[in-house]
Amino acid sequence: MNFMETIRNSCLCVLLTAALFGLQMQAEIRLPAVFSDNMVLQQQTSATVWGWAKPNATVRVTPSWNGKSYSAKSDGAGYWKLKVETPAASYTPYTLTVSDGKAVALKNVLIGEVWICSGQSNMEMPMKGYGGQPVEGGPEAIAHSNNSGIRCFTVQKASKSAPQDDCTGTWEAANAQTTPGFTATGYFFGRLLSQALDVPVGLIHTSWGGSCIEAWMTARSLKDIPEKPVPASDDDIKNPTGTPTVLYNGMLHPLVGYGIRGAIWYQGESNRGEPDLYVKMFDRMVREWRDLWGVGEFPFYYCQIAPYRYGGNLNSACLREAQAKGLTTTPNTGMAVLMDAESPACIHPPKKKDAGERMALWALAKTYGMEKMHYRSPEVKSFSVEGRVAVVTFDHTGATGLTSRDREISNFTIAGKDKRFHAAKAALTGNTVYLFSPYVTEPVAVRYCFDDTSATEIFTVEGGLPLPSFRTDDW
Repeated sequence: MNFMETIRNSCLCVLLTAALFGLQMQAEIRLPAVFSDNMVLQQQTSATVWGWAKPNATVRVTPSWNGKSYSAKSDGAGYWKLKVETPAASYTPYTLTVSDGKAVALKNVLIGEVWICSGQSNMEMPMKGYGGQPVEGGPEAIAHSNNSGIRCFTVQKASKSAPQDDCTGTWEAANAQTTPGFTATGYFFGRLLSQALDVPVGLIHTSWGGSCIEAWMTARSLKDIPEKPVPASDDDIKNPTGTPTVLYNGMLHPLVGYGIRGAIWYQGESNRGEPDLYVKMFDRMVREWRDLWGVGEFPFYYCQIAPYRYGGNLNSACLREAQAKGLTTTPNTGMAVLMDAESPACIHPPKKKDAGERMALWALAKTYGMEKMHYRSPEVKSFSVEGRVAVVTFDHTGATGLTSRDREISNFTIAGKDKRFHAAKAALTGNTVYLFSPYVTEPVAVRYCFDDTSATEIFTVEGGLPLPSFRTDDW
């Protein structure tokens, strides 16, 4: 054999070895990133598990909690999906083994309550805070966060024109080393659930600061909204957080089907200029997510945006009003009011504990049946006029009614038929406010905190939940 033949044979051997290695790699089980060590699976359900294997292969999934074997056959592209029955929540670490002849074992798996956490920067804001913007109580909460029963999977940011099969992320158990990077709102939500229910809680965090709601929606849910055109390719993505569908495609679609109890949402600042359309898009998005998951009308709890000095001609109270309409347009929803955020100069209020725990109160009451606790901010029940006095009564005030905490109430305005609003003197009695202005002889409309920055002065005695901004007119 001459020198050139030796070289050719050597090259052929290398190529054959590489090809065989490639086939072996293709033959190995591959799971989406969300199925990994340390994950939390939703308790007492038929949890969907999926992935990729050899084409037309039999895949077996065997959980250690019951030793049963669940099987499915992969399709021509190697994709497979099946359902696994999960037991009651437990802090016992389990193993989930997946095999098509060669096994992959997922370790330290817990069974508990799983929630999606999504939105824009106020959901993304980590426990360690942003530069110059702390999370109130964050350092102490981090120091005491050692709890292997609270786990967070944070989806890496991805803006895509087509739905993705997978994402990038890692499940991490809460401790002082990992919690600083957790979503603060999500962590406080999960911590209260874990404490109240005494079960593990899994948080799947998928958010991106500055994102618009349409970025988290499917192309199908936007098809009759011409002002929200869907990009045809990645080259058409002019704004990675504002282009319709791109964050759904890159950061939510890879998670669809993973067993969850529900979702929490903190978003709206980026859509404050289109409140009427937001009502429609919010309802569409929630219904579409539920349809995609296929597990019924799972609970969807969300934060109303907080007062903030945006500047310009837009009134963010109109977006808060649009968000409040979600309680009636979209079933099985609940809204955490943040009118006491006390952060008019910072769009990221430091009181993330209030945001997370107020959504958790909704979940504990409405999802987990603890309805004797007060969980809902008061809302307008009726508006009437008695002579020169405007009268507003409130519902959802708790067993012990409302309080102004001995402070003067100064954020009400009233108007007559001329539509000119004047500051009103207010008297709170029980669940009713009486309003008067010497400049309005015949009141026809009332507004409360209906601007960018005014903060609420009225709270429920039970739970200390704030009254949201509102108006009785539609001018």
